[in-house]
Amino acid sequence: MSTRARWLTVGGVAAIATAAVLRARRGGRRLADIFQPNSPSIAQPIGRHSRTGRNAQLATLGLQVGATYASTSARKLFASAERRVELDRERELKTAEQIAERLGQMKGALMKLGQMASYLDEGLPEPLRIALAELRSNAPPMSFELAKGVVERELGQPLADLFVTFDPDPIAAASIGQVHRAIIVDPATGHERAVAVKVQYPGVDAAIESDLRNTEVLGAILKQGFGGLDPTEMVEEIKSRLSEELDYELEAKNQRAFHAYYRDHPYFHVPEVIDQLSTSRVLTTELVVGHTWEELLTWDQAERDLAAEAIFRFVFRSLYRFHAFNGDPHPGNYLFHGKGKVTFLDFGLVKHFTAAELHTFESMVKAAAIDHDHVRFREIVEGAGLLKRGAPIDTIEAGEYFSHFYEPVRESKVMTWTPEYSSAIVRHTFDRDSPISQYATVPKPFVFIQRINLGLYAILGELHATGNYRKVAEELWPMTNAEPSTPMGEAEAEWIQSQPRRATATLSKTEPVSRP
Repeated sequence: MSTRARWLTVGGVAAIATAAVLRARRGGRRLADIFQPNSPSIAQPIGRHSRTGRNAQLATLGLQVGATYASTSARKLFASAERRVELDRERELKTAEQIAERLGQMKGALMKLGQMASYLDEGLPEPLRIALAELRSNAPPMSFELAKGVVERELGQPLADLFVTFDPDPIAAASIGQVHRAIIVDPATGHERAVAVKVQYPGVDAAIESDLRNTEVLGAILKQGFGGLDPTEMVEEIKSRLSEELDYELEAKNQRAFHAYYRDHPYFHVPEVIDQLSTSRVLTTELVVGHTWEELLTWDQAERDLAAEAIFRFVFRSLYRFHAFNGDPHPGNYLFHGKGKVTFLDFGLVKHFTAAELHTFESMVKAAAIDHDHVRFREIVEGAGLLKRGAPIDTIEAGEYFSHFYEPVRESKVMTWTPEYSSAIVRHTFDRDSPISQYATVPKPFVFIQRINLGLYAILGELHATGNYRKVAEELWPMTNAEPSTPMGEAEAEWIQSQPRRATATLSKTEPVSRP
C-alpha cells in the first residue's frame, strides 16, 4: 500500500460524507448512473444467519450497495409538511425478518463508517464515493403496519388513541429509522399540534451492536486507512458514539438540553421533544416546516451568507460555550427560514467534552491562530497525544502541518469560501504524503471533532459564504470574548444578556445527558 493510500486520519473517516453528498447533489448524479443491476461490483444481500458471509463483507469494508436499491437517488427530506414521499411499494420492508435480512447490507455499523469515508477526492473511486454518500438516506422504508407495530408496542396504546392523525407514508427514511408526520392533542394546551415521529427499525440495534462487538474487523478496517496507527482509541470512541445513536431516549435528552439552551435564540431553533410520546425506539418532536438545503442554494448570496454565519455560530457556540456539539453536520439536518434563521435537527450523535478537553482545544487555537507560536503549539499537540513526543521533525513544519486547519481564522479578513478551498483544507489536513503523518495519531477526544469542523467547511464552501470569520470566531472563543462584529452577533449578545447563564452554560449544568 502506498504512502498516499495509508494516511487517512479518523477525522477523514468519521467526518466526511458531507462533501460527497454535496458533490453528488451538485452534479445531479444517481446511483443508477454509476452501478447497473447485476454488476460484479455490487455485493449481494447477506442473510441474517450468515455470520461468516457478513464478516467476509465487513472485512472488505462492506461498502457496496445492493442492486435492488441502486436505482434510488433522491434523499428523503426531513420535516417538510408540503412534501410527501412517493413510496415504491415493492421496496417496502413488511416484516421484521425482511428487515433483519437487509440490515447487513444497508444498516450495519461498518456500513455507516463506510459512508463517512467518502470525503476526500482522491481517497476512493468516484462511483464508490458517490454510492457511499447516498447510502444513509437511501435506506428502504418499512411498511406502515410494521412502523405502527413498533409505535404501539413502545407507547403501549393503539395508534388511534395516541394520535389524532398519523401519516402512513414516512417523510424521511434513513439508516436507523424513519420519520412520520402526525397530529396530537397537546396535553399542555389541549390544542392540536403537528409532530414528527421517528420510529426505529426493528432489529437495527442488534445488527449494529453485533458489528461493534466485532472489534477485530473494525480495527482491521481502520488500520487499512490509518497505516501503522494504533486504532484502539478510535475504535472505542466510534463504538461509543454509534451505540448512543441507537438510544432515542438519550437523543431526546440531548435535544431537550439543546432546546433549553437555545430557547428564544433570535436565529437558532431546536424542535421541542414531546416526552409523553418518546421512548428508546420512538422519538416524537414538534414538526418544523422550512426550506431545504437545495432550496437555500437557489437563494441570493446575501441569504446564503446569513445561513452560513448562523451554522458557523451554532457549531462553535455549542462547542466552546455549551461544551457539546451535534456530530452530524449534514445538509439534510438543517431547515432554513430566511434572514439567517435555521432549525437544527437530529441530535442522535452528540459529543460532550470535559473542561480539560475544551482547555486543550482552546490552547491549540490560541497558539495556532492567535499567537502563531509553533513551539507552544507543538508542546500542546504532543501533550494531547496528537504528535509523538520527540518526533524527528522540524517544529515549524509540524506547526504549519497541523495549524493549516485553522487557516480560515488565522487572520482578520473578509474571505469567500469555495468548494475548492474547502477541499484544499481537507487534503492538507489529511496529507498522506507528509513525513509528519507517520508520527501523528488521533486520541479519543479528537476522533469526532474533525468530523463536524471539516463537514462545516464543506457546507460553507458549497454556499460560497463570504464574511470575516476570524471576527465571528473571536466572539465565540472564550479566550477572546470579543464584541459583536455583525448584526447577528449583536442579536446574540442581547440574547445572552437576557439570561447571562447562557454565556457559560454547559450540558452538565442543565441535565446529565451523557452515559458513564
